[in-house]
Amino acid sequence: MAGRFKIVVLDDDPTGSQTVHSCPLLLQWDRATLLEGLAHPSPLLFVLANTRALAPEAAAARVQEIAMALKGAMAELEAIDHWLIVSRGDSTLRGHFPGEVDGLEAELGPFDATFLIPAFLQGGRTTVSGVHLLHGEPVHTSAFGRDGLFGYGTSYLPDWVAEKTAGRISAGQVELVALEELDGAFEAGVEQSGFQDLLQRLAGLEGNRCVAVDAERPQQLGALAAAVRELTAPSAAEPWGRPRRFLSQSAASWIEALAQLPPQPLAPAGLAQLRRLDGSGAPLPGLVLVGSHVPLADVQLEVLLAEPGCGGVEIPVAKLARVLEGPVAKEMLASLEQAWLAQLQGVLAAGQTPVLFTSRGELACPSAAERRRLGLELAALMARLAAALAPQLGYLISKGGITTHTLLADGLGLARVELQGQLLPGLSLVLTPSDGGVPGLPVLTFPGNLGDPETLRAAWKWMEGMPGSAPAAAG
Repeated sequence: MAGRFKIVVLDDDPTGSQTVHSCPLLLQWDRATLLEGLAHPSPLLFVLANTRALAPEAAAARVQEIAMALKGAMAELEAIDHWLIVSRGDSTLRGHFPGEVDGLEAELGPFDATFLIPAFLQGGRTTVSGVHLLHGEPVHTSAFGRDGLFGYGTSYLPDWVAEKTAGRISAGQVELVALEELDGAFEAGVEQSGFQDLLQRLAGLEGNRCVAVDAERPQQLGALAAAVRELTAPSAAEPWGRPRRFLSQSAASWIEALAQLPPQPLAPAGLAQLRRLDGSGAPLPGLVLVGSHVPLADVQLEVLLAEPGCGGVEIPVAKLARVLEGPVAKEMLASLEQAWLAQLQGVLAAGQTPVLFTSRGELACPSAAERRRLGLELAALMARLAAALAPQLGYLISKGGITTHTLLADGLGLARVELQGQLLPGLSLVLTPSDGGVPGLPVLTFPGNLGDPETLRAAWKWMEGMPGSAPAAAG
């Protein structure tokens, strides 16, 4: 009997499942948790590595640790005979490239090629002639290209690879799969020459070649996915000599193309109705966390706080940094934490939705290590405050990848959650498991870099049962 096909995604923050549904997201990678995730009937398994929150060396070490655990778990499951590994990263090119794919190559390789596919079509991220674009503009000209930890100076992917690898891979060594080639493969169909030409080209890749992929339309990624699935299947041994082994560094649209899932079972209104109820059947209140500090998040927060039904509680980042550096940091932090919790309880008592947010702007830190440490301290503080309120909540909205991962893994103490689908394009809703401390709690995972000024307010309105209008495309 033929074995099952599994796509295993190592996600550098918990928001990369934003194009798919009905699959497990693991926050731990011990043997038992991995085996449970791999046995799930979905073709998809996400392992939330949260590496974007780490220093480069720590991120590479974590990826190798997960890869080793995966290799051992896969060896125990004969039912899976065809699997692909995807390193899911940011669609605006922020993250630990090439460190993460290098770690996967070291533990799970050798691979014939690594596909670089940063397109996230639902969010306006496309790639044309090797140039990665955000709403039609080169992404390096955006605020994301100037990121303090992950900035870069070019949107042309071959040059970006050369920059990020410090010349280890030159621009001339990066192959391009162009729009015209993918259009020809899709329009011709699998029996015609265009698709066969694509198969032939991909079958000729070897030595873990870096391959940058154009994408403007889902059908283009669909054609590439069909070719990759055919060439990596055990049956490929007959026509192609051997199954090929491909690794991907990609954003979320590539995962959608590979998985070929049916429509998600619940529409946005159905997802919103997962909100927890009290003993009398009345909906429990929500809580919004905003840890992301990119300019888009600032605007979305301002729009949400203008709602009479919301009450803001601010964590002053500069004050927290001073406290953490002080002689009685533990005692001072505990006192501040109790004060912020009391403010949140006060907002709930007034019948409003509390919005817990960090002060806006990016605090200057002496080093990248200090900045990461402060970011993790902030996320941990927000997670503890949210966890203290969680038993009385009907839902959570968490904006920012590090914020969300810390909330799920540390604040709520979860080993896994179940992805239900997207409330709005790119915004995934997950449910805490029935054996969790707060079972069946919906958590909307909201990337920091996604949406328009109204998207956070629109998500809150959906969860409050007053959407007002059909969801618009996030960008």
